[in-house]
Amino acid sequence: MLSPWCSLLSPTSHHAMAMLAPPPPLNCRFYSPLRSSPQRQRSVMRVAPTHTATSEAVSSPSSAKKKVLVPIAMGTEEMEAVILASVLRRAGADVTLASVEDGLEVEASCGSRLVADTHIASCADQVFDLVALPGGMPGSVRLRESEILQRITVRQAEEKRLYGAICAAPAVVLLPWGLHKGKKVITCHPSFMGDLPTFRAVESNVQVSGELTTSRGPGTAFQMAVSFVEQMFGLHAAGDVGRTLMTHTDVDLERSTEVNEVAWSFDHNPRVLIPIANGSEEMEVIILADILRRAKINVVLASVEKSPIIIGSQRMKIVADKSIRSASDSEYDLIILPGGAAGVERLQSSRILKKLLIEHKQAGRMYGGVCTSQMILQQLGLLEDKVVTSHPSTTYQLTCRVVDRSKVVIDGHLITGKGLGTVVDFSLAIIRKIYGHGRAKGVANGIVFEYPKS
Repeated sequence: MLSPWCSLLSPTSHHAMAMLAPPPPLNCRFYSPLRSSPQRQRSVMRVAPTHTATSEAVSSPSSAKKKVLVPIAMGTEEMEAVILASVLRRAGADVTLASVEDGLEVEASCGSRLVADTHIASCADQVFDLVALPGGMPGSVRLRESEILQRITVRQAEEKRLYGAICAAPAVVLLPWGLHKGKKVITCHPSFMGDLPTFRAVESNVQVSGELTTSRGPGTAFQMAVSFVEQMFGLHAAGDVGRTLMTHTDVDLERSTEVNEVAWSFDHNPRVLIPIANGSEEMEVIILADILRRAKINVVLASVEKSPIIIGSQRMKIVADKSIRSASDSEYDLIILPGGAAGVERLQSSRILKKLLIEHKQAGRMYGGVCTSQMILQQLGLLEDKVVTSHPSTTYQLTCRVVDRSKVVIDGHLITGKGLGTVVDFSLAIIRKIYGHGRAKGVANGIVFEYPKS
């Protein structure tokens, strides 16, 4: 039995804050956040909240166990499912990831394989405080076809308990089930807005309408998840989770800083290796894989464990594509290390991975890390004379120069990121370096994420 995994996500110590690095050198190039409409990107719209849905939830103690159902299917949008489940578990909710398929393992919309906690049939008679439907195609259709899930969700709405849907699910699932009726105002992915009744549809990133919450896509999943935390546990808990995820710093940080600029150019489809381990931060793994695959980048998830199934920091199960030994037989254009305290320790203990990283750097290929994984790169001597950023909890442990006020730092062939809520920016920065702003912006539009001005 695997022990629970602890994530290195405690608030930054006073010592760490005192040791933050000086501003970046003058030859840095900045990509600033799009500041012209931060309110639209970050706001949560509310319509006629009910006493049951909001007042009681906000007054509930943050320690109260709330039961949440997140159903998944073949073709579910992995970013949405994993972000919703991970954020809510961090807030203290008892989250059940339930498969509507015959088996527990599902292949998500962009190729990641997730293992559910249970089958939807085992949830039929349970009472949930929240039922949250991820989108994705054909995942939304598969959810709609589940009679058990329909009964659960309809009962949830009838009994005035919280429920929600994101991306394609509001249009593809909720409308056929009649759960948009009454005074409900909803949003969904731009591709499906035409399917919504025009007098019910709005374009807010997150729309709270009584017990129903809807959202636009993978790029707004963090906002939706934090909104659920607020509705169930209150404003204070939502603020705590936002600080942990670093979502509250969006308008305060530069999105990307580049020094010692070199071109990342290939005459082939780029290959990216993401090593994973028990305790790896599953949000970082899935966001990286999902977004890079959208740009037609070949991504390989390689397990350093004996099993291909790894258990992430928030107890979600991800199936690796290969073992690290098998993966080491191939060459990669870029190796990215995810964070998560226990996962970083497990990655650091892999001799195969360490050998692979050293050889990769010596060959002049790209490499990097997010969150706390910069500690591995430092131990291997791969950060000497480099400029980086990292999760605030590890900033004071790094001996190289740190740009703390940037989500992403690119230094030649090295790319580093703060992790968690900033991994979308990190992933888009990789696409921009490889393919340019056009494709990066196209991917950002697809996930409904505000791309910075070029």
